[in-house]
Amino acid sequence: MLPSGLQGMVMNQVKKMQQQIVKVQDDLDKERVEGSSGGGMVTTLFSGMGDLLEVKISPDVVDPNELEMLQDLVVTAVRDGMKRAQDLHGEKMAEVTGGLLIPGLFGS
Repeated sequence: MLPSGLQGMVMNQVKKMQQQIVKVQDDLDKERVEGSSGGGMVTTLFSGMGDLLEVKISPDVVDPNELEMLQDLVVTAVRDGMKRAQDLHGEKMAEVTGGLLIPGLFGS
């Protein structure tokens, strides 16, 4: 058990970090990252929190005979966008926590 004075300091630091994390999460929700595949024929737009916001498909790839290829391009673009959003999220959280993340402690 920590002495009460030290415990209070630790709790204040934790509270401050929690407030910073909430701000970073709000900021990330406003950030936008794009994923793409097929040389930009399919693009996806995500929030920095990883929410899929938009899918754009070039008319050049809309061919009923190539439906399977189009589906593959969409999956690839979604994965690309999700990875970029996760990378951005990790970078921003590491700035606040100094790389220390305890699952569940800060709502992440």
